Amino acid sequence: MQFSKLRLNGFKSFVDPTDLVIADGLTGVVGPNGCGKSNLLEALRWVMGETRPKAMRGGGMEDVIFAGAATRPARNFAEVSILLDNSDRLAPSGFNDSDSLEIVRRITRDAGSAFKVNGKDVRARDVQMLFADASTGAHSPALVRQGQISELINAKPKARRRVLEEAAGISGLYQRRHEAELKLKGTETNLARIEDVIEQLAHQLSQLARQARQAARYRAIGDELRKAEGLLLYRRWKEADEARAAAEAQLTERIKAAAAAEGAARQAAKARQVAENALPPLREEEAIAAAVLQRLQVQRDSLADQEAQVAARIDALRRRISQLGADIDRETGLNRDAGETIERLEWEQKQLVKAGEGHDEKLAEASKAAHDAARILSEREEALSQLTEDVARLSARHQSANRLLEDNRKTLDRSEAAVAEARRAMEAASAALETAKAAFATAETDQAQANQAAEAAETALQNADDARSEAGSQEADARAARSEAEGELNALSAEVAALARLLERDTAEGGQVMDMLRVTPGHEKALGAALADDLRAPAVSGDAASGWVTLPGYSDAQTLPDGVKALSNFVTVPEVLARRMAQVGLVEGAEGARLQAALKPGQRLVSLEGDVWRWDGFRAGAEDAPSAAALRLEQLNRLEQLKQELVAATARAEGAVQAHEHLRTRLADLTDADRAARAARKDADRALADAGRALSRAEADRNIAEGKLESLGLAVARHNEEAMGARSRMAEAEKAVADLGDLDQARAEVEDVKLTVEAARVTMLSRRSAHDELKREGDARLRRAQEVTKELSGWRHRLETAGKRI
Repeated sequence: MQFSKLRLNGFKSFVDPTDLVIADGLTGVVGPNGCGKSNLLEALRWVMGETRPKAMRGGGMEDVIFAGAATRPARNFAEVSILLDNSDRLAPSGFNDSDSLEIVRRITRDAGSAFKVNGKDVRARDVQMLFADASTGAHSPALVRQGQISELINAKPKARRRVLEEAAGISGLYQRRHEAELKLKGTETNLARIEDVIEQLAHQLSQLARQARQAARYRAIGDELRKAEGLLLYRRWKEADEARAAAEAQLTERIKAAAAAEGAARQAAKARQVAENALPPLREEEAIAAAVLQRLQVQRDSLADQEAQVAARIDALRRRISQLGADIDRETGLNRDAGETIERLEWEQKQLVKAGEGHDEKLAEASKAAHDAARILSEREEALSQLTEDVARLSARHQSANRLLEDNRKTLDRSEAAVAEARRAMEAASAALETAKAAFATAETDQAQANQAAEAAETALQNADDARSEAGSQEADARAARSEAEGELNALSAEVAALARLLERDTAEGGQVMDMLRVTPGHEKALGAALADDLRAPAVSGDAASGWVTLPGYSDAQTLPDGVKALSNFVTVPEVLARRMAQVGLVEGAEGARLQAALKPGQRLVSLEGDVWRWDGFRAGAEDAPSAAALRLEQLNRLEQLKQELVAATARAEGAVQAHEHLRTRLADLTDADRAARAARKDADRALADAGRALSRAEADRNIAEGKLESLGLAVARHNEEAMGARSRMAEAEKAVADLGDLDQARAEVEDVKLTVEAARVTMLSRRSAHDELKREGDARLRRAQEVTKELSGWRHRLETAGKRI
């Protein structure tokens, strides 16, 4: 599995949705301090199941949510998703159904966090195990946080071992083994509780009879309760009916208020009609603006004509250039008929001179006529413009004077009302300012106290968190030691119980002498070969039919061959076996055959391997005659050894349990203390925030009250000045309205002048057109005469140099 994309939304400094594409190879993130590089690493750790707020550099897990800035509001949630490439199908079996895995973790304020894998809700433990099986995770040393290098250098061997296990890819197996051990322990606890549950069920059976009697009493009480509920429902219905009557009365009042509002709407419609009546003067101003616009359009048409003339001239020049190019191409042909061309050009030159006679006088007369018409048009247009502007100014003055008169009257009324209102508001603002100053002083005191409480709570929280972390590490070590000791104790107990049941099953009903022996470890096969099945016989009294009886020792004891050790030196036997064991010797396997001939009646030799040699010549190898007695003796010795080991293991397990319980109790206490410290810190932060907000509100209220009081004072002075100015302006406006001329007569004069202007414009355009036509003809003849002269010179030069060119 490979990481392919990381998406953050509302996580710490990443307030907007941000995608980080992790391509193949090395992906680097660079930037200045404080730009959010560490937040990317913490987002990876968080989405992989990190549950410690301290690892996120916060006091609580909700601190990862964007807390707001000067220009951005705080967010209510944070979400981080990571996309894994699973095309190689290396994910655990529960998540190995698709080519990609999308793991999403979302946290909401006051609601906790939730995990999803490919859109399905999962537990945090499932996500942690998913990454643990991939030899990574939130606590992986591959995620190097600040200070981790020094921690790794100073780490204990056990911590370093965890790093090596993760590098080897087996860290997930250890976590699964730990879970399996916890489940096994929980199963054992459940089995132990089954008996308690059975007892509880028996107790519950006895209670059922009592509950049956209580049920009968319950039914009787239920009947009475239903009657009481009926009375209660009737009372509530009565109250609801009274509330309905009150609501109908309120509805009537609201209908009356609606009728009053309709009357106000009709008054507003009348006011709108008055405003529409004031619209005609504005339309008159629009007509004046249209006249000015028409004059500007005429000027624009004149400029357009000039532009057309220039374009025609440019077109003629371009045609001439094209003609000259064609003449150059025909140069060779023209050399043959140059004489004819020269004669034609001389004739054309004479015709041009003849046609140009009197042109200047005609052009001067046409220019003079065009200038006179233009001057007359200009004078009439100026007169029309001046007259139009005068009429527009007169109309504007009429409108302005009337509007000024009305505006000044309204301004006077408004200013007088505003002065009274501002004085009343100044009195209220003065009272509010005194209240705000007192609230500001109280808020400053509260904030100082809240700051001290927050600092004390932060120190207590830091100490409690450090102590809880250290206790958690110690408790985890003690839990592992306890689990190991209990596992060893359970294994030894099971082996002891199994071996004891096996030995008890093989024990005869009357007992057997074998159980009365004590054999040095390693000599069980030798003793089994010496006594064989005789060890299964019991020790009996003198009148018993079969078994071992006690006999006195030999009066003349037989000695074993030289160099042979007695087996009784390695075995502790009861008195009934003393005569038998005195005739058994222990030798090496290679010496038995050599010493067999030296045996006396009743004697025998055995080896540690279980070989036997008797005095009568019988011998048996250990591989040919395995002894069940030897096996039982070995089991007895093993049982004794296991019991001793069980005692030691029990002591170790009890010590581990006591140590773990002590540390668990201490961890629980420290966790409660940490929780209490966090609650205290949260309360202190909340109190500090409340105090800060209260201080800000008090300061804002004070500033607002001061500004409002100052503004109101200025407003009173301003409104008084406005009222005085409005009175003087209203008198001036009344005088101006009386001094203005007749507007209708001025508008009739404008219409007459417009007709004369149009006639002058038609005359000017016709004369200008005739002048332009004469000028174009003269310019064309002049250009052609110049061209003919130039062509004659060229053709003559061509004829003179024709022989050289050819």
